[in-house]
Amino acid sequence: MDYFSSIIGKSPELESMIRSAKIAACTDVAILIKGETGTGKEVLARAIQKSSRRANKTFLSLNCAALPEGLIESELFGHKKGAFTGANNNSQGIFKAVDGGTLFLDEINSLPLAIQGKLLRFLDSGEFIPIGETTLHKTNVRVIAATNTDLNQLIIDGKFRQDLFFRLNVVPLELPVLKQRSEDIDLLINHFFKYFSELHSIPAPRFSKAALKVLKNYSWPGNIRELRNLCERLSILLAGKIIEIENLPYEFKQVRETNKSEGFILPECGVRLDQLEADLIYQALDRTKGNRSKSARLLGLTRDTLLYRMQKYGFGLN
Repeated sequence: MDYFSSIIGKSPELESMIRSAKIAACTDVAILIKGETGTGKEVLARAIQKSSRRANKTFLSLNCAALPEGLIESELFGHKKGAFTGANNNSQGIFKAVDGGTLFLDEINSLPLAIQGKLLRFLDSGEFIPIGETTLHKTNVRVIAATNTDLNQLIIDGKFRQDLFFRLNVVPLELPVLKQRSEDIDLLINHFFKYFSELHSIPAPRFSKAALKVLKNYSWPGNIRELRNLCERLSILLAGKIIEIENLPYEFKQVRETNKSEGFILPECGVRLDQLEADLIYQALDRTKGNRSKSARLLGLTRDTLLYRMQKYGFGLN
C-alpha cells in the first residue's frame, strides 16, 4: 500500500520530495521536514512512519510550541516522584513511552536551548536521565522533526544549536507552499469535495471556471489547511451547487479586484522587449536559486518554454 497517496499533488517539486521521503522511510535516518504552516508536515511524517519498519509501533505527534517551557524536559524525559513541586508520581516520559516507535517533534524551532542539548545527546546515544534520577535510561525511538521557521537564521541569532541542526538535517524534506502549486489546486479540491461529500452524506458542489481562476490567483497564506477548510465550509453551505465568485469569502473577492487594477505600465520612453524579458528571466532564476521549474511558474511559462528562452538569451543550461 502506498501511504504517500495521502499527499495530493503532481507538481514537480512535490513529486521529487515524495521520492526522497520514500527512500528515507525505509531507514531509521533522521529527517527534518521544512514548510510553512498548513503545508501538511504531519501528514508527511505519518506517511513516512506507516511506510517504515516501525509501522506497527507507536507514532506520537508532539507540538513543541504547545508545551510550557518548564514542563518540556519532564514531558520528554520523565521525572522521579518528588523531583520538583507537583511531581506527585513517577513519570516515564514520552521517549520511554514511544520506545520502538516514532516521535514527530513539530515546531522544533520552539524547543528551548537547554532542552536542545539534551535532545542532541538522546539522538546520538539513545540515552537520557529522567529529572531527579542519576541512572541512565536507554530507548530506541526514531525522531522526525519539523519546522516552519528558517533554522539557519535562528542559529545565527543564537536561538538554535548548530550541532542539533546538523544531527536532524540528515535528510531534509521541504514541502512547497500552495501558491507555488497552482496546478495541484484542482486535484486537492476534488479530493476534499469527495471526502466531505462522503463524510457528511451530501452531494458535492463544484466551482465555476471563473471562481476556480480566482482560487488559482489567491496567495493561500494558510496553504492546504486553508483550502481544506474552505472546501468543507462550501461543501456544507452549497451542497450540490455551482460555486460562483460571489459565493467566495471576502478575501478572495479582494484578489479579483486587485488583479483588475494590476498590470505593467509602458514607460513614455518605451522599452526593449528582449532586454526586459532576459532581465525578468535572470531575476526569476536568481530568486529561486536556479530552480527552473519554480522560475517558470514565477514567469507564467512552461518549463520547456523557459529553457528555450534561456537558450535564446545565452543563459547557461549546464
